[in-house]
Amino acid sequence: MEKDEQRTVVRKKDKALLAALAVFALVMAGIAIVGILLIHPADTVTQGQADCDAVRVSGKLPGRIVQFYVREGDTVHKGDKLVSIYSSTVDAKYYQAQQAAAAAASQNQKAERGTREELKQGAYNMWQQAIAAQTIAEKTYQRLENLYKQGVATQQKRDEAKAAYDAATAQVKAAKAQYDMAVKGAQQEDKNATRSLANAARGTVKEVESLLEDQVLLAPCDGEVSEIYPQEGELVAMGTPIMSIAKLDDMWVSFSVREEMLSSLPMGKEVNVRIPALNNMQTKMSIYYIHDRGSYAVWQAAKAQGQYDSKTFEVKMRPVSKVPNLRPGMSVLLDTK
Repeated sequence: MEKDEQRTVVRKKDKALLAALAVFALVMAGIAIVGILLIHPADTVTQGQADCDAVRVSGKLPGRIVQFYVREGDTVHKGDKLVSIYSSTVDAKYYQAQQAAAAAASQNQKAERGTREELKQGAYNMWQQAIAAQTIAEKTYQRLENLYKQGVATQQKRDEAKAAYDAATAQVKAAKAQYDMAVKGAQQEDKNATRSLANAARGTVKEVESLLEDQVLLAPCDGEVSEIYPQEGELVAMGTPIMSIAKLDDMWVSFSVREEMLSSLPMGKEVNVRIPALNNMQTKMSIYYIHDRGSYAVWQAAKAQGQYDSKTFEVKMRPVSKVPNLRPGMSVLLDTK
């Protein structure tokens, strides 16, 4: 009897051990299945950022900001007033340029018009007086020449009359030259010089006027005032950015991806993305730009067998259709496998 009881006890222990081993095997199998499911690669999410082009508004006029016509966040259209700037220094230079241009124009007009009529008339009168004196000297010389030939007048008197006649002839030529010069006026070289000076003075006026055109800056495009840098009353230098206008009608998204993903992101492909800030809105975007980020954006491999250094590329996309309320800085998620 005792041996039968011992055998029964051994059998029960063996059954319990087998049951425990079976439970252990089932547990291990379950763990293995869960591990396989966890090891299976899940979809990869690539994060990008929405952005748009922005125009920095600046002017050529150095001066003090008088008034802003817009505030940050305002929507503007091309040609709208943005800001007014005043410069007393440029106003003074404009006055100086105008006065210099007026003086140069007067000098040019004087040269082009020539000698005054009074001076012309005086030169003409002197010429006529010289002709009259020449006529008297010629007649006197002819009389003495005849008397000399008759032996009545001396050679001395005849020579004196000849010298007076020659002098009168020379005086006529000199008076005629003075009259001609008065009629012609300034030389052509002088006219060209005064004309060039007048043109240069007008150019200076136009240069200052081009600066004064920027007393009121206008919007160069449609968009939204994203940022205003100075405050009213501050001085700004020439070319200093005053505000930025974001072109929200031309939004795009930039992603940074490793090169092995480019095979699934060819140029022109339309992909599905979602925007967390817009309640995970899903939309389509088209790839229009792919460019190497450069050597600074290379993923370095651990040099294990089969691995290699992978470059990072920038991929840009535009929405296929306009996405309402999409703004620069919002995250955009791209699901890739």
